[in-house]
Amino acid sequence: MRISTTVSRLEQAQGLDRPAAWLRTLVGRLPQGPVRDTLHGVPLGHAVHPVLVQVPIGTWLSASMLDLVPRTGPASTVLIAVGIGAAAPAAAAGLVDWAETHEQQQRVGLVHAACNTVAVGLYSASLLARLGNRPLRGRMLALAGLAAAGTGGLLGGHLAYRQATGVNHAEHVPHVVGDGSRWHSVGLLSALPEGKPARRLLGETALLVVRNGSQAHVLADRCSHLAGPLSQGEVADGCVTCPWHGSVFSLTDGEVVHGPATAPQPAFETQILGGELQVRLPGAG
Repeated sequence: MRISTTVSRLEQAQGLDRPAAWLRTLVGRLPQGPVRDTLHGVPLGHAVHPVLVQVPIGTWLSASMLDLVPRTGPASTVLIAVGIGAAAPAAAAGLVDWAETHEQQQRVGLVHAACNTVAVGLYSASLLARLGNRPLRGRMLALAGLAAAGTGGLLGGHLAYRQATGVNHAEHVPHVVGDGSRWHSVGLLSALPEGKPARRLLGETALLVVRNGSQAHVLADRCSHLAGPLSQGEVADGCVTCPWHGSVFSLTDGEVVHGPATAPQPAFETQILGGELQVRLPGAG
C-alpha cells in the first residue's frame, strides 16, 4: 500500500507539468503519418512500446545474471550493448504514446521516462567500464542500472494497469450491448442531421451516429484510445476524428486510419424500419 500511495501521488505532482509540456512540444514535431502510426502500434493492433522494451530489459537482466558466472564477461558486455541499442526505438514508441495522454498519466510517464533514461546512462557507463578493463565497476553500475530500469517498469505497470494507458477503452461494448441477433431502435432517421455527428444511447452505451441520406453509420461513441467522445469530433471523407487526441476512424467499419488509437471502434450494423434507425452489433453477447 505504501508503494501504491507513493506512486499515486505522482499523478498530482503539478511541478512536473512544465517539463512535460516542453517534452510534449518536442515530440509533437514528429508529423502525423506512417512513422508515427507505426510507433503507436497501429499496424500491430495494440501499443508496440511494451513489445520493444522486452529487449533492453531482457538483455540487461541477463547480463547481471551472467556477471555472477565466472568467465562470462564478454557475453555480459555484448548483452549490455544490445540493450542500449534497443532502448532507442522503445523510448521513441513510448514517447509518442505518452504525448497523447491525460496530464495525470503524463506526470507518471515523465518519471517513468526519467528512470529509464538514468538506466541507459548507468548501463552506458557500465559498458565503458567493461571496455576499459574495470569489470567490478562495470558490474556495480549494471546493478544500479537494473534498479533504475526496475523502478521504471514499476511506473510503467502503474500507467498500464492503474491509469489504463494504452488499453482498449471500447473493449467492453460487445459485452454490455448483449445479444447480437436483436435489432435495437435508436430513434427516427429523419431526426438526425445530415452528414454531422450525433450522439444516441443504446441502453447505457453511447453511440456515434452519422446520417448519410437514407442510411447511417453507427460506431461506439467513446474512443478506444482514451474514451474521448467521437460525437463531438469532426466528420470528413468517410471518417471521424476524435476531438481529444486526434485518432481517426473509418465510419464504415470502425478501423483505425490514424493513431494514437490502435484498436478499432465497435461498428454497428444498421437498418431502417418504418423510418426508425435500428442497430445491432455483430457477434455481441
